[in-house]
Amino acid sequence: MDFALDSRTLELREQLLAFMDDHVYPAEEAFHAYVDEHPDHWGPPPLIEDLKAEARRQGLWNLFLPGEQGGPGEQGGPDEGGAGLTNLQYAPLAEITGRSAAIAPVALNCAAPDTGNMEVLHDFGTDEQKEQWLKPLLAGEIRSSFAMTEPDVASSDATNIATSIVRDGDDYVINGRKWWITGAMNPNAKIFIVMGKTDPTAARHRQQSQILVPRDTPGVDVKRGMHVLGYDDRDHGGHAEIEFTDVRVPATNLIAGEGDGFAIAQARLGPGRIHHCMRSIGIAERAIELMCKRANERVAFGKPLSEQGVIRDWIAESRVKVEQLRLLTLKTAWLMDTVGNKGAHSEIQAIKIATPRTVEWILDKAIQTHGAGGLSQDFPLAASIAGVRTLRFADGPDEVHKNALAKAELRKHL
Repeated sequence: MDFALDSRTLELREQLLAFMDDHVYPAEEAFHAYVDEHPDHWGPPPLIEDLKAEARRQGLWNLFLPGEQGGPGEQGGPDEGGAGLTNLQYAPLAEITGRSAAIAPVALNCAAPDTGNMEVLHDFGTDEQKEQWLKPLLAGEIRSSFAMTEPDVASSDATNIATSIVRDGDDYVINGRKWWITGAMNPNAKIFIVMGKTDPTAARHRQQSQILVPRDTPGVDVKRGMHVLGYDDRDHGGHAEIEFTDVRVPATNLIAGEGDGFAIAQARLGPGRIHHCMRSIGIAERAIELMCKRANERVAFGKPLSEQGVIRDWIAESRVKVEQLRLLTLKTAWLMDTVGNKGAHSEIQAIKIATPRTVEWILDKAIQTHGAGGLSQDFPLAASIAGVRTLRFADGPDEVHKNALAKAELRKHL
């Protein structure tokens, strides 16, 4: 692969870096102050709307949606609200947004779980579903959630999902309990994509289906927000526990067909996994910057921290590790573009395994360099390590990916 960024990516990168300097970083203090001062507000502070308007004005909008850029009818083209970038083009841009992970992705309408939900609707939705839900999502007018994980089963095996989706005439009736549903505490999350079983007697991977459930449907009870290592993540809508009790929606709300839910989930999770990795590299880069700045400023035992051998070792190791991650992520993005998500499956698993634990290591050393301050709200490191730690569960735990990757490796040598 060619490691040089193409002209369009270079142009967007410079534009995005300027947007971060001029609009995102200056908004961070007010953003976090608003969250602290409004403990009952779920979702981004109102100032995000101004950032969204500016990002859209500059064309820094829906950068995640791949496909050919061009005229009417082309997949992912500007007529559908996407930037038409490849995964390889998007990777360095997503990394930049990860440097201010609470603000930049949502300001550019590139925040999870909306990105994955938009891709599902883009790839599998009917024209009516796209008009009703994809269009306002692409415009940044509403938010959404993806309801798959359940408290009563091991959801690391998605075939365990027990929520029932039962056909009743022209409707489906949904019953079940979900949790860790990201963004669902935000009142502006107007639509949930719910995964459940339409036929428990079918083949194992054909039992599941996905269906659109509007938030205001009778029987939908958003019960509480879950805490992540003490953080409620209210600035991006939290992670909700939801009960669905005799929830009735039209049969036309089914996405694709009965039994397609597992395949749709796998298609959704591939891009989602690499997007998390791209942004996490940005988190790591900012942690290294903070670590170096702190090391240059602080003195211990008669000399700056930057002259302490252990600190230099952490900084050197951090640089090596983040460069390794970036190269693997770029290779994976390139493969997704050239041979498809299925052809890049092993590489997607590899980056999903490597990135969270490596970035977690870098954040740990940055926290250690900051001393007690690294544990506080005065720096973004503590919140970042809590968020990155969750990625070892999100979109599949490490152990599941390692098992699958090892099986694929073993098959090569049979």
